[in-house]
Amino acid sequence: MSVYLKVLVSRAQKWSQLLGDGKSVKRTTTVKRYVRKGIPSEHRPSVWMAISEADKMKKQCPDLYLKILDQPFEKELVDLIKTDLPRTFPDNIYFTKEANHQAHLFNILIAYAHSNRVVGYCQGLNYIAGLLLLATKNEETSFWLLKVLVEKILPDYYTKTMDGLIVDIEVLSELVKSKAPDVHQHVINLGLPWAVITTKWFVCLFAEVLPIETVLRIWDCLFYEGSKILFRVCITLIKANRSAILECTDFTTLAECFKSIVKNASALHCHEFMQSIFKVPGTLSNATIIKLRSRFVTQRLEHQKKEPR
Repeated sequence: MSVYLKVLVSRAQKWSQLLGDGKSVKRTTTVKRYVRKGIPSEHRPSVWMAISEADKMKKQCPDLYLKILDQPFEKELVDLIKTDLPRTFPDNIYFTKEANHQAHLFNILIAYAHSNRVVGYCQGLNYIAGLLLLATKNEETSFWLLKVLVEKILPDYYTKTMDGLIVDIEVLSELVKSKAPDVHQHVINLGLPWAVITTKWFVCLFAEVLPIETVLRIWDCLFYEGSKILFRVCITLIKANRSAILECTDFTTLAECFKSIVKNASALHCHEFMQSIFKVPGTLSNATIIKLRSRFVTQRLEHQKKEPR
């Protein structure tokens, strides 16, 4: 932490100069470089809103959040969300029954569920909205950031069929096959589906998986560069722990290994970890991901056509 504090001080000074005199954040190579090195916590709410273009969404319907909260709620949605509230970061002091964060989190989730009837409420959104709330300390900002994540950055992850999520797990499997073929083959040989390993990684965007400061640094890049950041993190975790994975001899030990790799020291040192996600996986373009997604979407559609009705 003493080493990281020096990094935080240095980055805070750089961002203060960049944002001085009320300058707006624009998508430039300089800003991208700054984002990759970490956004200071005091600037995260405004910078996330700008780089994700959630602020543009808000300008189109500036009163949406308060209008939804002023309307009656569907009982089914209320019951679903209230069931998950106590499960959200139960060890975090801000999410105890005595703290107000559970009430704020309920407002964000119920408002989102009513704003997007296709998604409604999906498990996993509570962790994302909860961490957004911790980072922004503002309900409405968290609502709009959740909206841009679910509808623009990760489309079809949180629908009832979760087609986008299923396809991206297939994409990850193919990327591991090309970048770490021995690991890919070993996982297949031991019969552990990639969905078992990585569904929580994708659904929660690493919240409740990696240390919070590391997750926030990942989200800095996610809001700017989109979903390819998730693949970079996954591949880095897998390649950095290649030896441990290959030493596993059965399904059970392999599953335990994947649980442990997200808790080891490398992920705790978030600055070094974030530097590694842009080096370890090598080249990874949006074009490659789009091409792979297209292939697996086509395969799924062909498979569905062949299924008996």
